[in-house]
Amino acid sequence: MPDVRKGLLFGTAAYGLWGLFPLFWPLLEPAGAIEILGHRIVWTALTMLALVALFRRTTAIRAVVVDRRALSLLTVAAAVISVNWATYIWGVNNGRVIEASLGYFINPLVTVLMGVFILGESLRRLQWLALGVASVAVVVLTIDYGHPPWVALVLAFSFGTYGLAKKQAGVGPVESLTVEAVVLAPVAAAYLAWLAFTGASTFGHSGGGHALLMAATGIVTAIPLMLFGAAAIRVPLVALGLLQYLAPVIQFALGVLLFREDMPVARWVGFGLVWIALTMFTVEAINHRRLQLRLVTEASAA
Repeated sequence: MPDVRKGLLFGTAAYGLWGLFPLFWPLLEPAGAIEILGHRIVWTALTMLALVALFRRTTAIRAVVVDRRALSLLTVAAAVISVNWATYIWGVNNGRVIEASLGYFINPLVTVLMGVFILGESLRRLQWLALGVASVAVVVLTIDYGHPPWVALVLAFSFGTYGLAKKQAGVGPVESLTVEAVVLAPVAAAYLAWLAFTGASTFGHSGGGHALLMAATGIVTAIPLMLFGAAAIRVPLVALGLLQYLAPVIQFALGVLLFREDMPVARWVGFGLVWIALTMFTVEAINHRRLQLRLVTEASAA
């Protein structure tokens, strides 16, 4: 099978699994979002350390640890991804799957906006127009909800910050997640120990199946990441950029069709505007990429 086709399968599997996450987190109740987060961090750290040992990546991990700049950036990434994970788990377990999907729909637009204000990047006309349409969508959804869609906004901005920090760090996905989880693990383990000491922990008190599911959070976190890493080296960025919409599409479908969350007319209008903005943004990005490739080809042929 050609590498590109393999990459598309890996990417589809990665984003498909991320899209199905709303089916997993409710299984961990009656644990609260922060307890689930603590277990996810600890078990992810253990899983990633095992993978690092298995694939003999310890040298790469040491290189990251001794690089102060990379380690500092990954510490920032760890802090913001913990906020992202906690918000997502809380949203899914509190009937806000649709709003959570909105966060990942608007994330590409938020990332572009952060590039403008933080990295000083410039936008083309259609990109600005897409951002304007998305802003109108957020206003419409704010009026509909009666408050800003905080879950979506926190998810979008935290994941955007996470991506920015990881991009600046320039570290591979396996090494970065390992370092991030290990940095957070002592705090998470201390919190879980406090829960156990006070008798507030659900781990081990809600059946063996529940405990196994808690322990599985590390594997559940690691598998999509490994699939994504395999896809990223095999498919063009444009294809990977299109695949990223698969996860929020699945989440949105689950929220509407399975969890039966409310979708009044105004909410459909708000989401429709977001999808229009994303279509404009994606088409513009593809056309700009094609133009660049054509100019490079013409320049090399001259």
